[in-house]
Amino acid sequence: MDPIQKAIEEIESREPGDDFSYNKVAAKYGVELLHPQHEAELVRYIRTLYERSLPPTRAMIQQFAGQLAGKPVSQSWVTRFIHRHPKHLISRHTKGMTKERTKADSGAKYNLYFQLLLDKMKEYDIQPLHIFNMDEKGFQLG
Repeated sequence: MDPIQKAIEEIESREPGDDFSYNKVAAKYGVELLHPQHEAELVRYIRTLYERSLPPTRAMIQQFAGQLAGKPVSQSWVTRFIHRHPKHLISRHTKGMTKERTKADSGAKYNLYFQLLLDKMKEYDIQPLHIFNMDEKGFQLG
């Protein structure tokens, strides 16, 4: 019999009011939170984001998995998920900004940049849908 069927049978065989935990029953029969196909899909999605230079954070993976599972997943689930897929997922820390970049970073400069951008958009009648983000790796709409 399928492990999920065994878990369902155990849950259904309990008397009303019996104290039990769905998580403990699932663990007893080896029922995973996500179906292996869903996990494979999640791995593919993460790899796609990584290839677009948008690697997801652990919190994002937790949210994606929760959406697939239909209920929240824990941070420890994310850790176990990453360990289950070592060939496909590599957890890395991002490098901090250099001292020069940090020094050059200021809210006033961002405001000036976006004001200039807005002025040029008005001057040349550029619509937002015609703005692209482009670098040496490709481009993205928006």
